[in-house]
Amino acid sequence: MRIVIVGGGVMGCASALALADRGADVVLLERAVPGAEASSAAAGILGAQVEARENKALLPMFVRARAEYAAWSEALRARTGIDIGYRVNGGMRVATNDEDAQELAHEVEWQQANGLRAELVQGSGAREIEPQLASQVIAGAHYPDESQVDPPSLLRALIAATARRIDGPGRVTTRSGTTVARLIIEGDRCVGAKLEDGEERADAVVLAAGSWSSLIPGVPNDVPKVRPARGQIVLLDERPPSVRTMIFGRGAYVVPRGDGRVLCGSTLEFVGFRREVTAGGVHAILSGALALVPSLAQAPLASTWSAFRPHLGGHTPLMGESPLPGLFLATGHHRNGILLAKATGDAVAEAVLGKG
Repeated sequence: MRIVIVGGGVMGCASALALADRGADVVLLERAVPGAEASSAAAGILGAQVEARENKALLPMFVRARAEYAAWSEALRARTGIDIGYRVNGGMRVATNDEDAQELAHEVEWQQANGLRAELVQGSGAREIEPQLASQVIAGAHYPDESQVDPPSLLRALIAATARRIDGPGRVTTRSGTTVARLIIEGDRCVGAKLEDGEERADAVVLAAGSWSSLIPGVPNDVPKVRPARGQIVLLDERPPSVRTMIFGRGAYVVPRGDGRVLCGSTLEFVGFRREVTAGGVHAILSGALALVPSLAQAPLASTWSAFRPHLGGHTPLMGESPLPGLFLATGHHRNGILLAKATGDAVAEAVLGKG
């Protein structure tokens, strides 16, 4: 079976690998360089429990996706020799007022009822887990199983894994610098992609173009619209490293890599495809991060960047069949693209090829 995938980010690469591992012949189309957009610029948080508070129905899927990363990390390392930076260092949502502390208490109770490891800790207990926390923190919801990966390393591993599948069946051919002009639809079925310099025909097409997914002509109108949500991130370099736990507050997070790098984020801005890093964005991020971990004020500023998350509003991520026969979806993951990468690839492969 021949599959065309539109988009070479983490969703496209994970789907290509899952399809090829099941014997499909895959053509991966990327308008720039695979992994150059939101995938490699993400924070890499595998925050199944932290993220599920906004949509409790997604908790089982998020937890399964997080649990798969330990084995997937080892499998990618065995195939490519690349360490994707998988670490279980825990996460903590914190409160600085009574109202937020009460919200955390309900959250922990709900998660414990679902059989997950979660603990409500008061201010001193929170600082026993993470000594660098601000004195203003009065409570924390601690999730010891929350994890992270390094997104650029994950993308390198996925790209290397797909590139090494050169003998069919199960071949992946990557075409970089390729712009898709439109989907090819014949007889109410998607049968390929029209390119600027020709076309790629296929038995099925997977749309994995991230924030650009809804801009491709031919995508059915009844597919939920994806819009770009700009997120800015600030990278600090803490030497020696002292922050150990991923910390989440209102509108800010701090993600220590363990080697001194500390990612601070992030903004949520609907500004179209404007990629700037702004003074206001950096100020908001650093203000939020330093309110959580004041000691980071002494850390050198190493880098800043922004990327576009594919935002769907209130819809759940699109993973599988679309209303148009022959077209399958792997987009709209917003903040949870890295968390759901393998789960999405597997879901797409099963939808396209069947579970048998």
